[in-house]
Amino acid sequence: MKTRIEHDSMGEIAVPADKYWGAQTQRSFENFKISEEKIPMPVIYAFAHLKMACAEVNYKKGLLSEEKKEMIKQAALEIIDKKLDSHFPLSVWQTGSGTQSNMNVNEVIANRGNILCGKKLLHPNDDVNKSQSSNDTFPTAMHIAAVLGIQKLQQEVQNMISVMKRLEEENKHIIKIGRTHLQDATPLRFSDEISGWRSMLENNMEMLSMAVSSLRKLAIGGTAVGTGLNAPDNFGSDVCAVLSEQLHTTFESDPNKFHALSSRDDISFAHGALKALAANCMKIANDIRWLASGPRCGLGEIRIPENEPGSSIMPGKVNPTQCEAMTMAAVQVMGNDAAIGFAASQGNFELNVYLPLIIYNFLQSTTLLHDALSSFRIHCVEGIVANEEKMKEYLHNSLMLVTALNPYIGYENAAKTAKNAYQKGISLKESCVSLGFLKPEEFDAYVQAEHMVKPLK
Repeated sequence: MKTRIEHDSMGEIAVPADKYWGAQTQRSFENFKISEEKIPMPVIYAFAHLKMACAEVNYKKGLLSEEKKEMIKQAALEIIDKKLDSHFPLSVWQTGSGTQSNMNVNEVIANRGNILCGKKLLHPNDDVNKSQSSNDTFPTAMHIAAVLGIQKLQQEVQNMISVMKRLEEENKHIIKIGRTHLQDATPLRFSDEISGWRSMLENNMEMLSMAVSSLRKLAIGGTAVGTGLNAPDNFGSDVCAVLSEQLHTTFESDPNKFHALSSRDDISFAHGALKALAANCMKIANDIRWLASGPRCGLGEIRIPENEPGSSIMPGKVNPTQCEAMTMAAVQVMGNDAAIGFAASQGNFELNVYLPLIIYNFLQSTTLLHDALSSFRIHCVEGIVANEEKMKEYLHNSLMLVTALNPYIGYENAAKTAKNAYQKGISLKESCVSLGFLKPEEFDAYVQAEHMVKPLK
């Protein structure tokens, strides 16, 4: 492998000749060969947006020449366009402040900018990192990437909500038996059951919006410990204004930079919304695979798409694989929440040093939920079909229809009716009449499933 010699404050080091990174990136690459997890590329793209915004503000404040600003911008845009992905090799398991990834971006922008202009113009620290510190840029890039990740996720949640609304409309005429504690309960419309799923997701949308709001506050301008040393006045708010314009979404300067550097409560709170979504996705997917269980020895109340063979030994077996993928993703998100919560509690004095771990887990959660929801929607939920015959059979066989008799024969007599029917294997009507509680025509008048559910609007 061909190399070139780069140097930093610690001296010289050989760097691959075909890579734009410099000495500090190379040292990190060699010193942290830990596992396979790399700093997520959305963090790198967020960094590129940030460096471009910082260059713009530094130029306007007379701290950077127009030529340097333009070269930083051109190199940053190449990063954003995913043309330089191979130049960001660093492990998640590096310094907890993310310093080496900040320098990775600085070095790539500087070296690429110098290639573009044909001369040694940009210095990674003095120009690309001007008015900044890793301690404020990495938390800022985290929040930018997190906001964009949640916004993308919200689009997919809305897609699922739309499918649920269609299923509600298609199934509002079907009355089925409800279940609580995995036992028979009183009837409801199938559309009511679906509306519960839909409302969960709508509630999650509100939570995600609250989460995004908390993440819009950025640390930039705090530099090393929150005092803003070596940054000009209003640098943070000015950079946030540029970022808002670049990314077509709102960012604001955190009013207390000591909080912005040392605490990760905003991102921990935001991941709580992701965990809540994961919990609801788990519930919805479990409901669907229970309702689709069978095909002959389960509940069998709905049919879901048959996507692939389910067994290497049992011919004809088909499994609810999309539900299983969704629930596995949900479990991973719940695990990520535990890791993020613990890491967020570990800020010491002026800085939290678990940043790469936190953003790696956070972005894995947004990606997992987005992709799993998309797959679940396309390959499962969109194809749900009610088995009306099976639902009708369960409905009219249920002992819990006896609940409709409470106002007429009382709770205890209604309980006797249900228990007698179950013990003797007879219908509720036969049981009630044989016990002398009601006449046949009275039973028929009182026990009507359509009167036990919400009326259609």
